[in-house]
Amino acid sequence: MRKKILAALTAGLIALGSFGIADAMPRDQIAKIQVKKAKDFKYWTKGSVANQKLVNFVTDVTNKNSKNFIPVEDRLAVFDMDGTFICESAPCYFEWMLYLERALHDPDYTPTLEDKAYAEMVNAEIYSGHFMTGKFPKGIDLGEAKSQQSVFAGMTPKDYEAYVKKFMNKPVEGLTNLKWGEAFYLPMVEVIKYLQANDFKVYIVTGSDRPAMRVMGSELLKIPYNQVIGTNPKILAANQGDTSADDYAYRHDDYLIRGGLTQKNLKMNKVVAIEHEIGKQPVLAFGNSGGDTSMLNYAITGNKYKSLAFFVICDDTQRELGNIDKANKSVKLADNNGWIKISMRDDFKTIYGDDVKVDK
Repeated sequence: MRKKILAALTAGLIALGSFGIADAMPRDQIAKIQVKKAKDFKYWTKGSVANQKLVNFVTDVTNKNSKNFIPVEDRLAVFDMDGTFICESAPCYFEWMLYLERALHDPDYTPTLEDKAYAEMVNAEIYSGHFMTGKFPKGIDLGEAKSQQSVFAGMTPKDYEAYVKKFMNKPVEGLTNLKWGEAFYLPMVEVIKYLQANDFKVYIVTGSDRPAMRVMGSELLKIPYNQVIGTNPKILAANQGDTSADDYAYRHDDYLIRGGLTQKNLKMNKVVAIEHEIGKQPVLAFGNSGGDTSMLNYAITGNKYKSLAFFVICDDTQRELGNIDKANKSVKLADNNGWIKISMRDDFKTIYGDDVKVDK
């Protein structure tokens, strides 16, 4: 009997541990994270000022008796993605590493000479460490976006989705025990879940490829596809060729394929996209880089409702591939703009789970 009791207790502890912070959390368990009230936060350090400011805000604006009450239909929150709630430093953005996989390492694909050369340049810049130090060549964002769309051009949406899912199973470089599909900041996932539980509609507003980010985050975070706003590839009918969409009629033997780049969804383009696709000013905004400045300031400038902007600082070099120089610049940027700083080092009790460490 004693052995049976001990076995049952052990099994229970193992089951509980699987939802704790001991290991990198698999996607199905990340999806089960629930935060309905302030007491439900598990992955933030006790006494976190940023967390408390968020809780105070939500408590206030959801109270019907408060002068700051926000109706449910206007509770809108926008989140950048890379570096805000998923890894962007191992050694670069998810979509850039996906691009390099296709252009340089896929044995079943042969890129054009131009795309191969550009991918090799991007690869060299990433592995030189220039990404985290902010020394990337001017215009590389747009150049990479064009080449990225080029190497996936002609692929059907379903085939592209399958390609992204396959890449999500690859290990993250520089961190142990972590796959790309699991590389979510658990404290920020809690923020999303907390807002959703309090009737906020959450949008992802990213510079990354929209279809890829839908695959990466929509199902896991329970964010509908139409609430993911990102960089759009051109979409063509298979038989369309060079005919413009204005002059082409979809045929019975057609199907959709990806084309080139439309417009990179960065900086002021994020605000334009919010206005086009949401049509209302958000009351909460979360970002992590200068490319999010316009979106964050838009949320807190001239808003008829109480509003806040939060800025994630990449200052953790023990559990994440952070950069102190970049973090210090981010602190100044946040202070100059009146954003609430979230320190990955000080505010996060864990990032991906305690078994995920910097691979030294």
